[in-house]
Amino acid sequence: MPDHHHTDGHICWGDSSHSCAAHHRLEVSELQVSYREVLALEHINFATECGRSLALIGPNGAGKSTLLKSLAGLIKLDKGKILWRGKALTKSSHELAYLPQRGDVDWNFPITVRGLVEMGRYPNLGWWRTYSKHDADIVERALASMNLLDLQKRQISALSGGQQQRTFIARALAQEAHVLLLDEPFTGLDKPAQETLVELFRELTKEGRLLIASHHDLQTVPDIFDEVLLIAKRQMAFGKVKDVYTEDNIKAAYNP
Repeated sequence: MPDHHHTDGHICWGDSSHSCAAHHRLEVSELQVSYREVLALEHINFATECGRSLALIGPNGAGKSTLLKSLAGLIKLDKGKILWRGKALTKSSHELAYLPQRGDVDWNFPITVRGLVEMGRYPNLGWWRTYSKHDADIVERALASMNLLDLQKRQISALSGGQQQRTFIARALAQEAHVLLLDEPFTGLDKPAQETLVELFRELTKEGRLLIASHHDLQTVPDIFDEVLLIAKRQMAFGKVKDVYTEDNIKAAYNP
């Protein structure tokens, strides 16, 4: 694992004014989303904050991916509110990064690891500012923190599953995202890659990031996450894993 030096108590690498992770709260109230008139999610209510990891658990079609995309500002809400740091999240913010399922990514796209991570700087650049040494430093730091410096010139098509996942996380770090929204990040990874990713999750939450991930391996939830949201198109339970991740709640979610 790379050696991390945390100086500011939070992860805003380019901005030291956000040093208190406790104020970085994500609050969701009465969220409802439909796809083509079909109800996909309703009555979703939870609040969490930076420095935590939250598992989204539920059967296929439960709305886990829909919830992640809603939080990322990629899907319009029927009703409800998403507040980030006390303000309505009306559109995508560079402080939230969405990482799709690996199966949804065109890995043949001709780009290097470094090129993909550099894309994380674009939301911060805006159209009037050019890529600076500061941007390059942040990209370098993101690559180093995900152990990718040796792979930075490699085409993304030549990466293993675990390396692909780490590259996407590095892109989110280059974006200076506080919240990482990950869709099934462990799917298709071999055991060593899964273990590396678990370690990285711990590092990222320790740094003060909030990780929200859909997850399907029910047995590993307590090892990886500290909070859980059980959904089956509606909220079945939310809270600390040790409090709400019970057999009864799991059954209720999988047999609603």
